[in-house]
Amino acid sequence: MERVRVRVLAFARIRELLGGAQRSLELSPGARAGDVLPALAGEVPALGALADSTRIARNGRIVSLDEPIRDGDEIALLPPVGGG
Repeated sequence: MERVRVRVLAFARIRELLGGAQRSLELSPGARAGDVLPALAGEVPALGALADSTRIARNGRIVSLDEPIRDGDEIALLPPVGGG
C-alpha cells in the first residue's frame, strides 16, 4: 500500500524542537490525526511531552485525534497558548 504524505506546519515550541516551521511526513494508510505527533516524536523524542497539550488542525480546521488523514493534507500542530 502507498504511504500517506502530509505537510506538517509547526508553531512555537514545536517549531523550535523540529528545527523549522514545515516538514513533510509519510504515514501509513489509515493514519489518523493522533498519529502525526507520535510519528514526529520518533525523530524528536522531546515532542512526546507535548502530546497531551497540542491541538491538531487538518486543512485549517481543528480536528479530533481520530480524524482520518488523507494524502496531501496540511496538518498544523498547535501548542497551548499562554498569556496574561
